[in-house]
Amino acid sequence: MAGRKKALLKVIVLGDSGVGKTSLMGQFVLHKFSNQYKATIGADFLTKEVQIDDRLVTMQIWDTAGQERFQSLGVAFYRGADCCILVYDVTSPNSFKSLDSWRDEFLIQAGPRDPENFPFVVIGNKTDLDNRTVQARKALNWCADKSNIPHFETSAKEGVNVEKAFETVARNALAREKDIDPTPDFPSPIRLPEQNQPTNKDKCPC
Repeated sequence: MAGRKKALLKVIVLGDSGVGKTSLMGQFVLHKFSNQYKATIGADFLTKEVQIDDRLVTMQIWDTAGQERFQSLGVAFYRGADCCILVYDVTSPNSFKSLDSWRDEFLIQAGPRDPENFPFVVIGNKTDLDNRTVQARKALNWCADKSNIPHFETSAKEGVNVEKAFETVARNALAREKDIDPTPDFPSPIRLPEQNQPTNKDKCPC
């Protein structure tokens, strides 16, 4: 289609070990969930194409390890990110407290041009569990203090709100791209003279 434009977005998913980052990605990209926990070593990524209005967007989603010993890898993976998802576990107060340090670390390492308006999304995962300790109101207040970051409560296991959260981060990243670079994707076409019109050379000088 002539009006369809393609875009590639690098999405970084951050949060403490065990909050469900890999499960959220698996549910969004593959529509699969596994109860078996396996810690991510370093970083890994999955890709998925989504349609956002008139754009066909390829999301390259990076799943990073939550363990401290892998945080030194941050610079290489954060650099060039278009958006970032911060994940906590609604049953783990410590994972919620860590959001500040994850956000600060990302902004330091990634060095975005406009850190105040960088497109983050916050996800409170594992709403399918009964032992919630982090209330939605607390998370919403935190997000409001950080330039009104969008907030979603999800269940990677049941697929609740997962698509919506990832599509929101893609939409916000595309909106930011327009604000930063309003130039069109392609230069204006160069108009060539039509073949059947005589050139000056062909005209009679008399």
